[in-house]
Amino acid sequence: MKTRNLILGSILSVGLFASGIVVGQNVSGARHPNLNAAQRLMEQATQKMDAAQQANEFDMQGHAQKAKDLLAQAYNEVRQAATAANHH
Repeated sequence: MKTRNLILGSILSVGLFASGIVVGQNVSGARHPNLNAAQRLMEQATQKMDAAQQANEFDMQGHAQKAKDLLAQAYNEVRQAATAANHH
């Protein structure tokens, strides 16, 4: 039961995060190289969290998912920071 829930939760969270990344990739590497690099690192961190969840075969008491949710939130904030910088 736990494994099934983990797999379903992982698939859902990866799908949601990936769709957020596809929609939110507004940070230009040419215009904002540091913000772009930050986004790439957050993508890598999320992939590592997915790998950790799969390797451990359990949800780590929800902490791994919480970390991924916070990474998705941070990713969005970086996009908004670039948008704000573009307006100034």
